[in-house]
Amino acid sequence: MVPQIVRVDDRQFRLYIGQAKIEQEVTRIAGELERDFSAKDPIFMPILNGAFMFASDLFRKFDFPCQITFLKLASYSGTGSTGTVKQLIGINRELKDRVVVVLEDIVDTGITLETILRQLSGFQPAEVRVATFLHKPDCTIREVRLDYVGMEIPNDFVVGYGLDYNEYGRNLREIYQVVE
Repeated sequence: MVPQIVRVDDRQFRLYIGQAKIEQEVTRIAGELERDFSAKDPIFMPILNGAFMFASDLFRKFDFPCQITFLKLASYSGTGSTGTVKQLIGINRELKDRVVVVLEDIVDTGITLETILRQLSGFQPAEVRVATFLHKPDCTIREVRLDYVGMEIPNDFVVGYGLDYNEYGRNLREIYQVVE
């Protein structure tokens, strides 16, 4: 049975998005990506740590030639964005003339994504697209194009399915919303 309330570190969270809805949205996005890129040999670039579950579920649905590489950035402390982006693992693949699909777990302020897109442009890819599992449009402060969005959610803090609170809770199969 799926718990309705979980404790992660020093906070409580209530069930927000169940496994079935997560699977449905991942399948939908995978279909859209396959339709758009199955003949283009894309390279997928999940942003660590949060996007690892989304990327894993998505990548296993593809039946076309593609590659994957990872980028690790940090911009959160506790439940809020720090407003600065720290690069921990950088781009280590040839991206010139390649189709790159950035995979994000969540886009909220857009600061991290704006930084990533600016860095990627220097590598001269043929095309860059962005797929995010969650989007918080009410707190987006940077103009960033999202090509594939799983779900839009309000500006509430969430955990699970790769998303964390103080580095805990990423392993939860569902997504939980903070209880204030």
